[in-house]
Amino acid sequence: MALPVAEWRGRTARLWAALDPAMRERLATASLQDAVQLGCELLRTEEEEEVALARLCRRTRTDKEPAAASWYREQGNREFGRHQYQEALRLYSKAASHEPPGSPEVSVCFANRSAALFHLGHFEVCLEDIARAESHDYPARLLPKVLLRKAECLLCLGRLQDAQDALGVLESKIAVDGLMTSPAHQTLLKKLSQLKVKLHETEKCAEPAREARGDILGKSEIWEENGSISGASSSLSLNYNAERGRHLVASQDIVPGQSLLKEEAFVSVLCPGESLCLQDGETAWDTRATNADLYCHRCLRQLLASVPCQGCSYAKYCSQVCANMAWEQYHRTECSLGALLLTLGVFCHVALRTVLLAGFAEVGRLVESSHSGDKDLQNPEARCKPGAGTRAIPGCNKNGQYQSSYQALFHLLPHTEQHSPEHKFLCVLSVVAVCKQLQAAGLEAAVLNQESLQQCSKPKTSERASAELSPELRTVAEAMLRHVLQLQCNAQAITVMQELGPGDGAVVNKKPVRLATAFFPVLSLLNHSCCPNTSVSFSGTAATVRASQPIPSGQEVLHCYGPHQCRMRVAERQQLLSQYFFECRCRACLEELESGVKSVVSMRNSFCCPRCRAQMQGEEDVLCCSNEACATSASRENLSCRFGDLQQQIKEALDLLRDGKADQAIKMLLKCQRDAGNFLSPEHLLMGEMEDHLAQVYATLGKWQEAARHLKKSIEIVEMHHGPSSVELGHELFKLAQILFNGFAVSEALSTIQRAEGILSVHFGPQSAQIQELQEMKACLSELPRNILQRT
Repeated sequence: MALPVAEWRGRTARLWAALDPAMRERLATASLQDAVQLGCELLRTEEEEEVALARLCRRTRTDKEPAAASWYREQGNREFGRHQYQEALRLYSKAASHEPPGSPEVSVCFANRSAALFHLGHFEVCLEDIARAESHDYPARLLPKVLLRKAECLLCLGRLQDAQDALGVLESKIAVDGLMTSPAHQTLLKKLSQLKVKLHETEKCAEPAREARGDILGKSEIWEENGSISGASSSLSLNYNAERGRHLVASQDIVPGQSLLKEEAFVSVLCPGESLCLQDGETAWDTRATNADLYCHRCLRQLLASVPCQGCSYAKYCSQVCANMAWEQYHRTECSLGALLLTLGVFCHVALRTVLLAGFAEVGRLVESSHSGDKDLQNPEARCKPGAGTRAIPGCNKNGQYQSSYQALFHLLPHTEQHSPEHKFLCVLSVVAVCKQLQAAGLEAAVLNQESLQQCSKPKTSERASAELSPELRTVAEAMLRHVLQLQCNAQAITVMQELGPGDGAVVNKKPVRLATAFFPVLSLLNHSCCPNTSVSFSGTAATVRASQPIPSGQEVLHCYGPHQCRMRVAERQQLLSQYFFECRCRACLEELESGVKSVVSMRNSFCCPRCRAQMQGEEDVLCCSNEACATSASRENLSCRFGDLQQQIKEALDLLRDGKADQAIKMLLKCQRDAGNFLSPEHLLMGEMEDHLAQVYATLGKWQEAARHLKKSIEIVEMHHGPSSVELGHELFKLAQILFNGFAVSEALSTIQRAEGILSVHFGPQSAQIQELQEMKACLSELPRNILQRT
């Protein structure tokens, strides 16, 4: 959630309404500095609001809770007993995050997790968890079982000498501990004997390792970095004018797929995702997987066996290296504020982390300079006179370079005067609340970079929870307020294609998921268009912008901020884009507005007449058939209810598939198709989605021809809506290639692979994981005997 929880938004709205009109006027027109001053005064007198905020924070649990750890571990054991190893793995990770560091219990969590990893075939990571268990004083009586697992892992990895050494340690352990007589110990000895035989046979049969075939690599990308814009290609130049502001223009002809920008986020914060909101006094814990459980909180890589923060239960990392770096850069300050930051939303969290990463010296310098030249920061036109060089453009350094730096980020427009007074008031109270908590928790010196890591590891308790903010923390609050306001227009959503289901099927179904919110100072230079000429992809915290169509020299490079022309009518797009404080005048909007022709998107995603199947039309509550000879009418509300019921039935069908009831899922989806045909256009996107779901079910059953037939129908609708070179079509073709590959339809698979490669390489580059997988499929099919290729 970008903004604070609904309860806090409601309280600030009521407080705003109760303010004296003169005070509301002062806040509405106040500068950032004055707004912080007024916010401090209000929170000092409104102690009830601070108490309410503290109560809201108690509903979000981020502390270590041994009782929760025990419960999660039991749930993990239950799933492990059912052979649901992926689910057990996730629950053991949740358990580990709640255990105090160094406790014997956390070692049991790591050992249990290593068993799940072993069954899933992740042997290297299994060894890492075994090492973690041993380093956390794993109980000696349980150690033989873990040592045996270690030897098995090493054997599976072909590390025969290491496996032999591990067996030696295990045998010595058994000999020292004495005779093992319990049934469990006898089972262990039997398994040890079997493993020794297996190791001996492996050593006898071992052949010199053949040289592995090198990885299939795509074509290398040509890249020459721009001397004036960090991370940008030399084919771009930075321009400014009063109408477009700062923007990037092609300085030479650009071809589709060409990389234009590669930028690491200055700051990013993981979006927590949906979680169970507990009421006061509740002791249940949420078992659902969210972004917080699935991705590293620092680098955003997907987690397999997370490394928990030693101070809180919320932050999880892909490695100890990431955990240490996060602690040193910002988490030592954020750790004890986890519940508050989750309550106040991702925008507030991004604002705080931005200040921590920049360092107080740089923050203070730029905030102070804004007081003397605040109008320049609000209005870059004042500094960018016609004919001025890049050195005059806000964000550029003294050498005229625009870098992905805090200075460039600071100069992004906050649009202070254009935000609604109520929203500005919410942001003011939220950032002041964070700074008051920093002071109350004794973290001010850490924020100002005045304490060492060791001194900051245990936050001090302060009795001055409601005291006046220090001048330094007021500066921090002002910078944070600026950044929260900037985020509405300059936040970039980092998205990933997330697998649906367990991800162990022959065909992988994925959906785009918002993973994090970030500041990319250079990427923010791109202006919006509803028909952009670029495509943006992400790898961890890095963004790559590629040309999605030819861009001739002199043309502006454009990025889509939100609704694309193929997804929404112009009126709806304009309404959503109003949050950016501009009216979109891109080519797509102007053509649709000036032509007066009804949007193709509207026609394709329309209701159809239940009698003659013609399009239903009208802007009122009652829709009429467009076929004059029919004259059927229907209630918009009734049709919308039918649409909602249909979506619910589709969801139930997918739940049946997840429960292994594929035949029932097919029956329900076919019924949904028949029902939808009575009131939806045949080209409606939901019709395509149902074909996609049917393909998924048939693929689960191994009925490849039937799966391909349905997916081809989905592809026709996706291409109709999104275009022949769209990323959406590329993902659908990728799935079709997998289905045809598994169904041994060689010739058709090869042509589909070629088409999918052509589209996906434009959007993600030749080195992307999907391109690599397509090339591996192509290589495998190409190596088949010629007589088989000729028959297929």
